[in-house]
Amino acid sequence: MTNSSRAIRPRRSLWSQAAQVAARTPESRNRYVDFLRALSILAVISGHWLVAAPYVDSGVLSLRNMLEHQPWTQWLTWGFQVMPVFFLVGGYSNGVSWQAAMRDGRSYAEWLNGRLQRLIGPVLPLIALWAVMGAVAHRMGARPEMVKVGSQMALIPIWFLAVYVMAVVVVPVTYQAWQRFGLGSFWVLAIAAAVDDTLFLAADLRALGWLNYGFIWLAVHQLGYAWRDGRLAGPQRALLWAAAGLAVLLGLVFLGPHPLSMVSVPGEEVSNSLPPKLPMLALGLAQSGILLSLEAPIRRWLDRATPWTVTVLINGMIMTIFLWHLTASTLMIGLAMLFGDAGLTIEPGSGLWWVVRPAWMIVYLLALAILALGFGRFERGGAAAPSAAWRLVAGAALVCGGLALLALNGIGGEGWLGLQIWVLALPFVGAVLAGVNPFARPPRRVAA
Repeated sequence: MTNSSRAIRPRRSLWSQAAQVAARTPESRNRYVDFLRALSILAVISGHWLVAAPYVDSGVLSLRNMLEHQPWTQWLTWGFQVMPVFFLVGGYSNGVSWQAAMRDGRSYAEWLNGRLQRLIGPVLPLIALWAVMGAVAHRMGARPEMVKVGSQMALIPIWFLAVYVMAVVVVPVTYQAWQRFGLGSFWVLAIAAAVDDTLFLAADLRALGWLNYGFIWLAVHQLGYAWRDGRLAGPQRALLWAAAGLAVLLGLVFLGPHPLSMVSVPGEEVSNSLPPKLPMLALGLAQSGILLSLEAPIRRWLDRATPWTVTVLINGMIMTIFLWHLTASTLMIGLAMLFGDAGLTIEPGSGLWWVVRPAWMIVYLLALAILALGFGRFERGGAAAPSAAWRLVAGAALVCGGLALLALNGIGGEGWLGLQIWVLALPFVGAVLAGVNPFARPPRRVAA
């Protein structure tokens, strides 16, 4: 086809693209999985934007946490803390994907390469942008503490990615355990989490607590396999799991040593999420049971064009909006400070603060939409370079280590640029090792 004969096609809107993808959805696809993924991401975004309460008093900015400022809001974390749902959905989708790979004769390296391209690629531009902004702020005289706190707040989402990527890496092991032991593979991890929790709290072996990142989240991931194989089917069975999870959760919180909030609260000695504790697993059981009890009617609703197209649209940029939503709010707070602290001088928790909160959410949403349009292309992946399995696993480990350190400590450091250079480098070194390059253009399709 020559340039002169090539038709000029207008760029289609995101909605029309999503509608086209939605129309091609095979009947065999469980749309409820995608719906829960989209619902969870909206809950995470709303929760983070609601909890963060920037406040300027006498020209000084402080970042208040509503969970600490108004403790009644800690009850909301039982609904907004939806990381268990992410791992439930992840277990389902990873089980389907790994089954298909084995059926088609694809190797572990081929399968993992495709997963890592989608998961690791979108986070690299986020880290790169924050490194540049942090260095510029440092050279312009910004206080190191401001750079650290700002980047920590914006990079909160990447801790989840660090854990989830490693859950993906070990899918062949966890899936084989599921096939061999069924729900026993869940209970082994749940018991290990309970023992670890006991050692953390009763024996004060705090270092062991970090093992629960594996025990708890892999346990919920196993429930995704159970869902896929119909072991949690039916509203009665699902609600039984929900009731058991809720009973354990109430006991741990009101009769045990665990706090009410399902996310970290400044000043509390024990956090249910950092590292994760047994209440997080109980919450996962309760949430999973409730949501799976609603599967049948919502799947019928998702057969309609509009709700399914909305679900497809959100899922098409889900990593982008998840990773960038706190950067969007952080940038808008900075912009408000440039315009005379607009909207930042209202006392958090006051009646007026709650009244104007929806307006702030809309501002954040508009900023996120702009960022999603600009950085969404990285979610579609670059040119995939085939890599050996050991390179993929080692690269994923380096990426996850770097992401975990950045989520804990932010980007701020010492030196001329005021950055933790070696920590910032880890995700990029890992990506290179794994053959992940979101900045490369995918190969063009040649028209016939």
